[in-house]
Amino acid sequence: MTEFAIDRLVQIVREAGDAILQVYETDFEVANKQDESPLTQADLAAHRIIVAGLEALTPEVPIVSEESEPPEYAVRKQWPSYWLVDPLDGTKEFVNRNGEFTVNIALIEGNQAVAGIVGVPVQDSVYVGDVRTGQAQKLSGSNASDLRPRKMVGSTQELIIVASRSHGSDELENYISSVSAHFSGIDKRPVGSSLKLCALAEGLADFYPRIGPTSEWDIGAAHAVLAAAGGAVWQLDRAPLTYNAKESLLNPYFVAVADASFDWWSVLPEA
Repeated sequence: MTEFAIDRLVQIVREAGDAILQVYETDFEVANKQDESPLTQADLAAHRIIVAGLEALTPEVPIVSEESEPPEYAVRKQWPSYWLVDPLDGTKEFVNRNGEFTVNIALIEGNQAVAGIVGVPVQDSVYVGDVRTGQAQKLSGSNASDLRPRKMVGSTQELIIVASRSHGSDELENYISSVSAHFSGIDKRPVGSSLKLCALAEGLADFYPRIGPTSEWDIGAAHAVLAAAGGAVWQLDRAPLTYNAKESLLNPYFVAVADASFDWWSVLPEA
């Protein structure tokens, strides 16, 4: 993407964030989708702004959004690139009014998340990552700072883990317990939405295991931010996490790491 495109994407994300905050400040209603996940007018308002913005910016590039029906895989698998959008990730956090929700736009090329923009409306901040150039930044208001993940030095350090604030399980706790045996201590921090991946990119945490369901739009943008900063997202069988490579848009279980150069597989359980 050109510098102009990145700037315009940031603007689109900020506009969507402003629309979300307008709803956030009201006594909004919450509906349930077919999968029982919550839906608000903020999700739909952000969706409309993002789709209109992307269609104007790149009319030739298809869009997959959580709030629209995706084409069949027979159509999608022919696409060389497309936009992957979650207009409001962390709707439960939005409903609970804890501020941990995000606006997400990813560019997918060849089954890889190659660029991502993650807006955090309550913080007036935007995370930007371009995997091809290795550039990752956090924009706070008018200020920009480079994202630098924490380096792993080995088992003598405390491992900082981020985990879902709204989706826990015994399976996840068992997985974390197995990992913790290899470190001097564990600091587990609950975080909502795609902010977990951004926390890794920003140097606030080391590891994010997702032993539970997610969809591709939930993490595509933040995956690109993390990868551009030097991190990685892998399936439990050690394969890189990919996009638009199968009929289902559900992700397999995965782990995200801040320092991709560390030998994680020496401390992680077998799949």
